[in-house]
Amino acid sequence: MSHSIPVPPGNPPGNAPNNPIVVIPARMASTRLPGKPLADINGQPMIVQVWRRAIEAAVGPVVVACAEPEIAAVITAAGGCAVLTRPDHPSGSDRIFEAVEAIDPERRHDAVINIQGDLPTIRPETIRAVVAPLADPEVDIATLAVVITAADERTNPNVVKAVVEWQPGAGPGGGGSRGRAFYFTRATAPTGEGPLLHHIGLYAYRRAALARFVGLPEGILERRERLEQLRALAAGMRIEVAIVDAVPLGVDTPADLDRARRLLV
Repeated sequence: MSHSIPVPPGNPPGNAPNNPIVVIPARMASTRLPGKPLADINGQPMIVQVWRRAIEAAVGPVVVACAEPEIAAVITAAGGCAVLTRPDHPSGSDRIFEAVEAIDPERRHDAVINIQGDLPTIRPETIRAVVAPLADPEVDIATLAVVITAADERTNPNVVKAVVEWQPGAGPGGGGSRGRAFYFTRATAPTGEGPLLHHIGLYAYRRAALARFVGLPEGILERRERLEQLRALAAGMRIEVAIVDAVPLGVDTPADLDRARRLLV
């Protein structure tokens, strides 16, 4: 286990985060693919592949928040920084909060980028895209979405839809568009003419917003939809959604793992 990461001395004033840190939560427990952080993808554990994509994004130092020591061991062996956290955290958000508080008690990092540990093919530019909305001082949390083009995704409850209010004259016309999230749902929403958005579970938190979020009680709609981000909306926190061009492959099954191996040849 390692706690050594470079931290610049101090931050200039202003509301836009200027010293973000990337944290990747990882745990061995998985119903459909047990031990998946250590699953081999072309000679490297999956969690190391994700760590490498985060390094390539170059948005800040990268830390893996591990539930088990074997995950920390492979990250350290690859030259990365790992923090061992409690194994019983209910969510990745709680895990990354523990890791950041342990590694940066002086709170020099003013934003935290949360990348899921099962996205080995995520593009570095996708990671960079989630940081941009925090330039608006009114935004607490930033996340990503992709315009749905496949008809079956519109009604698939496993595809979470982001319901976004756009500025007049703006809209989800492609990469770079941004709007304010009003809801997230597994249902087909909103109704009427216009595109639907496939939400990507990648988040950038202001440091204070993350601390507030993990201290909030579970929300009724959060429990009903099984979507953690609804807790933030219920508490009045502002979530901004940036549009990107592709949904990264999430590895949840052996078939997903085979696909990731083919993509990362």
